[in-house]
Formats: sequence, C-alpha cells, structure tokens
Amino acid sequence: MDTQTKDPYQVFEEELPELAARFDAIVQAQIGLQGLDQKTKQLVNIAIQTATRNSRGVMWHAAMAREQGATRQEVIGAVALNLHLTGLAAVLDGLPAAVQGYEMPLPRH
Repeated sequence: MDTQTKDPYQVFEEELPELAARFDAIVQAQIGLQGLDQKTKQLVNIAIQTATRNSRGVMWHAAMAREQGATRQEVIGAVALNLHLTGLAAVLDGLPAAVQGYEMPLPRH
C-alpha cells in the first residue's frame, strides 16, 4: 500500500514514529482528564472537528462516540451545534462524515 492509499495517521506513525508516540501520550493524558465522561469528550471532539472542518476527525470521533454510548442523534447534534458558530459549510462538511463514522466499525487493535 502506498502513501496515497494509506490512512494518513498510519503514514504519520510510520514516518515519524517518535513524534507519533509522543502525540499518542498526549492523547492518553487527555483521555484521562477528570471532569467529563468519555461519551461527552467524544461529542465535544466532534463539535471541534466540525468547527475546524476536519471531516476525517469527525468520522473517527463519531465512531468512538458510538462506542461510548452516544446515540446517532447526539452525534448529529454535536455537528449541528456549529451552524450558528462556524456556518452551514462546516455542518455540510461534517454531517456526512458523522453519519459515516457512526455507522462504521472501529478497527480493533
């Protein structure tokens, strides 16, 4: 598989393994932060990824939110929050990715 067909994060891990490992450590530290349950963290991530127009991030966090017990409507609602904040274009980019992510199985490591 060449870099054109690989998952971009896989390329990141292969090409910059030390940096990827450190990034993963930051992610794990964030996951462990107190205050929000894991489902809420994923819904917040969906809203943030929508705002930054990162469809791939929306897709993956939608799948992770489902794994944490989020409903389809909660995932869609996290995208829709951006309508008055970042505009219709962000919602139109994020909504298909959220639905796709909610419906896709997460790979098991």
